[in-house]
Amino acid sequence: MLYMTKIRIENAESGVVTDSKKPRFSFSLSSDKNSVRLVSYRITVLSAEETVWDSGERTDGKQISILYCGKALKPFADYKVIITATDNFGESAEGEAEFTTGRLDTPWQAKWITDTDDTAPEKSSPTPLLFKKTVTLRKSPVKASICATALGIYELRLNGERLGDRYFAPGFTSYLNQIQYDTYSAALFKGENTITAGVGAGWAVGAFTYTRTNKTYADVPSLLLELRVEYADGTIETIGTDETWLVSCEGRMRFADWYDGEVYDATVDESKIAFRPAEITAPRGNPKILAAYGSPVRVRERFEPVNVTRAPSGELVYDFGQNFAGVIYAEIDGRRGQTITFRHAEVLEGGELFTKPLRTAKAQAVYICADGEQIYSPTMTYMGFRYVGVSGIDEDKLKLSALALSSDVAETGYFRCSDERLNQLQHNIRWGGLSNFVDIPTDCPQRDERMGWTGDIAVFAQTAAFNFDMSRFLEKWLVDLQSEQDESGALPMTCPKAEDNWKKRATGCWGDSCVLVPWAEYLARGDEELLRRAYPMMKKFLALAEKRASMLSIGRHKRIWSLPFQFGDWCAPDEDFMQWIMKGKWVATAYFANSCRIVSEIAGILGESADAEYYKRLYDEISGTYMTLLCNKNGRLKKEFQTAYVLPLYFGMAKDKKRDYMAKRLAEMVESAGFHPRTGFPGTPYLLFALSDNGEEHTAFRTLTDEGCPGWLYAVRAGATTIWERWDALRPDGTVNTGEKGGDGGMVSFNHYANGAVGDFLYRRIAGIDPTSGGYKTFRVSPIVGGGIISAEAGTVTPYGKVSAAWRIDGGEFALTISVPVSTSCTVKMPSGKTMIYESGSYTLREPYPGGNGNG
Repeated sequence: MLYMTKIRIENAESGVVTDSKKPRFSFSLSSDKNSVRLVSYRITVLSAEETVWDSGERTDGKQISILYCGKALKPFADYKVIITATDNFGESAEGEAEFTTGRLDTPWQAKWITDTDDTAPEKSSPTPLLFKKTVTLRKSPVKASICATALGIYELRLNGERLGDRYFAPGFTSYLNQIQYDTYSAALFKGENTITAGVGAGWAVGAFTYTRTNKTYADVPSLLLELRVEYADGTIETIGTDETWLVSCEGRMRFADWYDGEVYDATVDESKIAFRPAEITAPRGNPKILAAYGSPVRVRERFEPVNVTRAPSGELVYDFGQNFAGVIYAEIDGRRGQTITFRHAEVLEGGELFTKPLRTAKAQAVYICADGEQIYSPTMTYMGFRYVGVSGIDEDKLKLSALALSSDVAETGYFRCSDERLNQLQHNIRWGGLSNFVDIPTDCPQRDERMGWTGDIAVFAQTAAFNFDMSRFLEKWLVDLQSEQDESGALPMTCPKAEDNWKKRATGCWGDSCVLVPWAEYLARGDEELLRRAYPMMKKFLALAEKRASMLSIGRHKRIWSLPFQFGDWCAPDEDFMQWIMKGKWVATAYFANSCRIVSEIAGILGESADAEYYKRLYDEISGTYMTLLCNKNGRLKKEFQTAYVLPLYFGMAKDKKRDYMAKRLAEMVESAGFHPRTGFPGTPYLLFALSDNGEEHTAFRTLTDEGCPGWLYAVRAGATTIWERWDALRPDGTVNTGEKGGDGGMVSFNHYANGAVGDFLYRRIAGIDPTSGGYKTFRVSPIVGGGIISAEAGTVTPYGKVSAAWRIDGGEFALTISVPVSTSCTVKMPSGKTMIYESGSYTLREPYPGGNGNG
């Protein structure tokens, strides 16, 4: 039989509230037969009154991102979607889903409100505001909802009950261009109903970035809220924020800041504090206010301590056994006025919390107790930590657990193999991602940074998209990136752009995020609409890169890109800031070529044939220039470092004999380094590919599995539970490398996902699963064997269904089992070189394998 397994609307399975006038529909199928493919489908969309769209029977084979093409959608309306599909065996399946429209173009009757006296010193955050309104309804409603947003972060309560389970609403966006709002069902009853909203400074007003600049997007926290009540007679009552609302800065939340934490006073009776009428304000610029389109931050997992010790200082130290981003959850037996301090750190030194890597961040929560049993958990900040130091309470009066927070990205992928060290590495990759998916793709979750660095997500996007459904999360971020691009094509180094020391410019790898991120998401999810939206941004960036590559250059040199600034081989081991950036022209030129290659392919997908030819020609020119001007006639680089060989090999720039020489030379350099990577962020994701794809599989596996420093398994051997920013964040002698002499501001993080991009090699080469078209419509399974690994398996949920591959060497036989979703096809290449093509179904293949120890 044919089954409809999933329907997605705007890349979400449920709870969709959208302001899109043409929502996107996707669906997946399953069957108990093999070689099943979609032949036709029909989409019907109904409102309470009528059918608003009937697509008719379609035979285009599309299952991803099918645009609504019916009557104009109405605001605040509920719609049902019915999809019927028929396969090549004549079997049919049907499924239903629902969505709700948001405001669409409905003007807000509410006004932005604030307290203009709520100011803060530089490099700090203002006091959180508490807004209040008592609403008396004239009769019982049949439906009530609240639309709310803020400049800052807010938490809503209706008659004392918290609305929703989202943290840090409305999320971090480029506030000058767009702000999200959320919609809440409000179970109001006739009589008096009190709405309260706590609004903290968050990203908009609070101290943010390592410069600790505040008031980046607004002078004070502010709130915009509208209550919409529908009655049985069809009338609608709207009650919005205005001067009749009350505001106070004397609530229980005394302080909230991303870096310094929270101060919460439970002794405050909020019914007795002084309120005054709110003041009217307005956001800077003219931002669009849109129904939330990202992935909200929610509780991911709850951790209990694995150990509790007493530090030499007397502080209680709770070890949660896992480094993550989140907050504590404290069950307290306290007395009125008792002050408890919770401090956070990633590592210990001498049994004490080692907080130096936090730089200026205090990363603490202070709770002032009421009498008796009570619960405290921060809601307007979060920390990156494994250890919590507690003072001000006895251990028997406290039950402490912790809540891991991350954006609500569904887990789609997994990897396991016979080497438990690599399984731990996959665990670390997973938690490195989750810890840094807190509304934006951050660089780290603990110190005074937590910024959306473009280079980090550029190199990690493909690994992330295998492990998680990143569609809504990355689309939201790409909306901000595109809105932050200036007319010249320049992009910010961090997105959303905050107050830091970096100007917008075109920069290799970091700027290439505008190509690499949507391309990674397209390969995983197959949404051509995403490419179409991002395409103008890509073209503007490449035009500026081409212009910058011509600066102070003539003839063939005009394709070498170094000016005006490059991060170069960022975070390469045993080097400092200046050494990294001095490698800029090799890194930037190669990334420039690669983006031209990808955009040429994207142009072909979008039907832009002239662009496809232009960018292919530009790629060839840049590649030729790199191989001619930066290398000798054999292919040896005039300035040798690992990344400078890795990039032209992986990006396909090196051809024929030069490619063979470069691969051999790279292998020699890696071996002479003790089989250790000497690559920075831009080269690390591709090092093992550059070796294994060019006849150097042995060197690739030796490098992956070596436990020395620098190396991926060095951190695993040292007990890491996430990915480190520096290869030697914890040195072999047990000291922490705070990097203070390298000119990089003393940066060291034990939770940084960039070097975790090696996960892509685990999935695409060891397990062998590699998409060959968008959304795994076609894919390849071609495992490579080595490193003593005798079994491996991986899988990911694609828009068509689950793709998986599992192989094992046993008794001189290589056995491979694959799963191919409906409407897709898989090309399998066995270790012997034998190649086969399979359509949907599950298959097991076997062949003799002489290398029985897995060393290939």
